[in-house]
Amino acid sequence: MWNTVNYLLQNFHDRKPDERTKDWFMVEGPWSVVMVLAVYLWFCVNCKKFMEKRPAFEFKKVLMAYNMVMVLVSAYTVYECVTVAYLSGYSFVCQPVDFSNSPLALRMARVIWIYYLTKFVEMLDTVFFVLRKKFCQVTFLHVYHHLTMAFNGWLGVKYVGGGQVFLICAANSFIHVIMYLYYLLSAFGPEVRKHLWWKKYLTTLQLIQFVTILAHSTVNFCVDCDFPDWINIMSIFYAISQFVLFVNFYKHAYSKTKQSGLKSQ
Repeated sequence: MWNTVNYLLQNFHDRKPDERTKDWFMVEGPWSVVMVLAVYLWFCVNCKKFMEKRPAFEFKKVLMAYNMVMVLVSAYTVYECVTVAYLSGYSFVCQPVDFSNSPLALRMARVIWIYYLTKFVEMLDTVFFVLRKKFCQVTFLHVYHHLTMAFNGWLGVKYVGGGQVFLICAANSFIHVIMYLYYLLSAFGPEVRKHLWWKKYLTTLQLIQFVTILAHSTVNFCVDCDFPDWINIMSIFYAISQFVLFVNFYKHAYSKTKQSGLKSQ
């Protein structure tokens, strides 16, 4: 384990940033990202105290608008990732990063950057939970997911603005299209929410996503591929951690005694 950690640290230290993206907004250095994540974590830890003397807010129209925007942005991200990958002849077995300034290479780098920025916007999920005093939704899984996705997104844009990471971007955005569509429909109220039978299968799709990313990253070690091993190793460990946490969530959320499911808006 320690050898793996040392390997990751050494490769991270020696890795040069992507010259095309290194000066883009929220990519320049890690400190802006760390500050946002620190504030987010502080908010999560102190959320009950923050709302202790405040009434629960209700903003149905705001939630509907927010979820609609997230559906559209996620759909756009899927479209761009798939389109550019197809036009560039991307391989699912091994796809190095094209660090050139060609139109397609820059187009992929930009959509991965947009995807990364949405990880900060998605932290509003937590804010809405807290303002409505739905503290039970601010779980370890929820907070861990938002913190790590934002930082991992920064690593991707900073060092590998393209290549293999396109699959993570496309798969996660596809899941978010379905997820935020569910939240959008749920925001209409109980009369609509009771017909949304597919909530359970959304978690199943998330589990399939992690298995796909795990397999995709692992394949690189079976072929000669010019893609950073340290990124693949991090992707493997991260996919495993998410899979374990989501399996645990699935067991508790969809057991016979607990039917809490995902968050309902």
